Amino acid sequence: MLTAYKFKKKFALADYFAEKVIELLLKTEEMKNICLIPVPPRPGKIKNTGWDQVDYLVKRISKISKGKILAYKCLKRKKSKIQKQLNRKDRLENMKGRVFLQGNAPVSAIVIDDVITTGSTMEVCSSVLKDAGAQKIYGLCLFYD
Repeated sequence: MLTAYKFKKKFALADYFAEKVIELLLKTEEMKNICLIPVPPRPGKIKNTGWDQVDYLVKRISKISKGKILAYKCLKRKKSKIQKQLNRKDRLENMKGRVFLQGNAPVSAIVIDDVITTGSTMEVCSSVLKDAGAQKIYGLCLFYD
């Protein structure tokens, strides 16, 4: 499913994933009205692949949930090496100082990514939000590698 969605651009899968995420998040009061923040793509990714599958998913979640789950694209990423070629230690080092906040940090947020391998990207994104004043940060991914 990940390959079909991410690499073959089977956009219909975004709605399937969105419905599952909405179902999960709306089960508890604490998750209602929380900001869903997509992990930012590396610069050049959209130019190379034609799209950002995480941002697209977050937009679909917000639309299908009729605004009950808010999309908030506040993280940006500076140029770095491609993460998939690195181990956990090198991934963390590669991402340090490469993610920054554009705008204000929400009080509560869920950082979402399509795949988590070592957790380093999610960790760096969460640290940026925490340093900017976010009080509760959760992580969510569709797949684990």
